[in-house]
Amino acid sequence: MSILSNLELIRRVPLFSTLTQPQAEAVSQAVAKQRFKRGEVIVTQGEKSNCLAILLTGRARVLTTDERGREVILATLSPGDYLGEMSLIDNQPHSATVRADIQTDVLLLGRSEFARCLGENSAMAYAVMKGLVQRLRQADRKIESLALMDVYGRVARVLTESATEESPGRWVIRGKVSRQDVAKMIGASREMVSRVIKDLEDRGFIQTLADGNTLIQDRLIRP
Repeated sequence: MSILSNLELIRRVPLFSTLTQPQAEAVSQAVAKQRFKRGEVIVTQGEKSNCLAILLTGRARVLTTDERGREVILATLSPGDYLGEMSLIDNQPHSATVRADIQTDVLLLGRSEFARCLGENSAMAYAVMKGLVQRLRQADRKIESLALMDVYGRVARVLTESATEESPGRWVIRGKVSRQDVAKMIGASREMVSRVIKDLEDRGFIQTLADGNTLIQDRLIRP
């Protein structure tokens, strides 16, 4: 299998899809590739890294920690997602920690090159703004969930947002549902989440399939 050049990698990243050929070539000369093992921290809450990180492969978790050391999972990042843009824009420390959930390869783009791309390519600047708006909406939904929903509602929302509609009315979560991760997402105990999921299974809202995936009934998606 051939090793892709930086330019080829750039062309595969949605954020850079609108760059002209000269712009893409300039970015390809400025980026560096780095691999993070499972559990390694990509950026640290409260610190500055002065670069944009774009996931090429793997998966990462966006986490925040309270004064007692308890972790809350804010989001999960997949290939094509990027992080660090908020710190680059306002020159403030990272608001959350991002940790590799599995082996993860990222492209790192420095502050000056990131700023030059935004200044020279309005489509890329718009894409960054759109990404920031999407994260703000996700934060609004999480705040709404914590403020207005009970644990059942919060668990149901996490499950439905994690599911993919593989065919009309058939929603599936690929891989095992981690009770601990769900607990960290909604601010509840693992024991409470386990009880809620067990109750949802008993009532026929969700079903664990033979392959380990989880089937979500359409009536839970659209109550």
